[in-house]
Amino acid sequence: MSTSPVQSVTSAPVSARDERAGRTRRYLVMMGIRTLCFVAAFVTDGWVRWTCVALAVLLPYVAVVLANTVRHPGAPLPQTVAVNHRRQLDAG
Repeated sequence: MSTSPVQSVTSAPVSARDERAGRTRRYLVMMGIRTLCFVAAFVTDGWVRWTCVALAVLLPYVAVVLANTVRHPGAPLPQTVAVNHRRQLDAG
């Protein structure tokens, strides 16, 4: 009886394309929020203005760090399932 490991579909890692698309989407959302902070800094005053200015200054750093972070850096290797390659005998 020989068994060979087969990768389980549920443990397959996310494809590189999907991971990159997710990181790009997060980056663009954060840059959109930064743009809104710039606009809000011009139309508000007081502590709200300074909060918007601070966010507009800090968000690019956070966005770049998150965009460059790989989603599963310490993910375990994909799990395998043992498959039994036995010959089945015909009953007839």
